[in-house]
Parts: sequence; C-alpha cells; structure tokens
Amino acid sequence: MALALFDLDNTLLGGDSDYLWGQFLVEQGIVDGDSYERENRRFYDQYKAGTLDIHAFLAFSLRPLAQHPPAQLYVWRDQFIARLIDPIVLPEARDLVERHRAAGDTPVIITATNRFVTAPIAARFGIEHLIATEVEMDGARYTGQSTGIPCFQNGKVHRLQQWLDAQQATLNGSWFYSDSHNDLPLLEQVAHPVAVDPDDTLAHHARARGWPVISLRQGWTGPAV
Repeated sequence: MALALFDLDNTLLGGDSDYLWGQFLVEQGIVDGDSYERENRRFYDQYKAGTLDIHAFLAFSLRPLAQHPPAQLYVWRDQFIARLIDPIVLPEARDLVERHRAAGDTPVIITATNRFVTAPIAARFGIEHLIATEVEMDGARYTGQSTGIPCFQNGKVHRLQQWLDAQQATLNGSWFYSDSHNDLPLLEQVAHPVAVDPDDTLAHHARARGWPVISLRQGWTGPAV
C-alpha cells in the first residue's frame, strides 16, 4: 500500500481556498474590505512568486478567527464552502483520488492552508488524512495563531515525516501531485512526483527532471478563479 499525496489549492481545486476565504470575509463585511483585500492579494502574489513569509501571512489570515466565536465561524465556513469551494472542486481530481483508492493507495491531502479552512474540503473528497497548517485554540476559542511547523515549502517535508512516524508508514512507492514550485522540496522526496497544471517554474523543473505533467482541468467548465 502506497501513499497518494495531494496538494489542495490549484491542484484538486480550480482555485486557492486560502485566498478565497479572505475574499469571502471581505464580501461578507466581516473584515475591513479595502485594506484586507489589498493585503490578501499581496500575500497571494508573494506565494506565487515564492517569496511568501509564511509567519507574516498566518498572523494576517488567522486573525479573524480570534475575533468571532467558533459557532459563528462555522456558519460562515459552511456558506463559504457551498458558495466558493464546491463550484471549483475538479471532477477529474475526484476521479484521480478514486483511482488511487481503487488501487489500494492511501489518499492524503497535504496543504499549506490551515486546517480550519481545509478540513471540510478534505471531507468533500472523502479523504480521511489531512496534513495542514494547524490553528491554535485556547479552550473553546481560536487564538488567531498557528501552532507547530507551518505546512509550507520545507515545512511540508517536516510535517509529513512527523505524520509518517506516527503512522509507522514510509514513502515507498509514494505519489505526490502539486501545481506549485513551493512544493519542490516534497516533490523531490517521493517515488512518483507529478506536476498538475503547474506554474512556470514547476513546469520547467518537471521537464528537466522528466516528471509527468498532467492537467485536471481539461474539459472543466467551472468558474475562472
């Protein structure tokens, strides 16, 4: 039994759930619109460029979680998933997950986006194992801080190794699907790295290394994100 590891944003989804959550907060008037939207876009551009300070971004993106009771946050999250995430779940991504499952592989989503946002998305794919950036709680409320190693760039490798140790599993025969050059550290670790609708940097690297390059968006008619 091998692991089938999947990045989430712009891999299984036709968009970025972290960025879209920020846009949802703006649209609902939950945060200060103009300034929050500018910062959300600035951090997203830095992510795409490979220059993101993950700790600065998490301090920004998790702050709203500390400002509202969890019950209200979960109501908003349900609305967010229905409005902005369900339409960008890629049918071919679902098919890919199911092919691995049918082959006896263990699907795992591994994502830099925090667990608050991504847990219900993993459930949409029927994927039990989620490795994500963890969000700190103090009693029954979110603190607005992350905890542990952020699941980003080399942090994905560290977080996956912690998970492997806990599961008494290995990367023998493993697969990893990703769109982003930020995931090169982990792509280099697995037996079968696959670039999925890759950014230019990852596409160049994949061609140089002879990695498969695939698209999960062929024939997709969902919203442009």
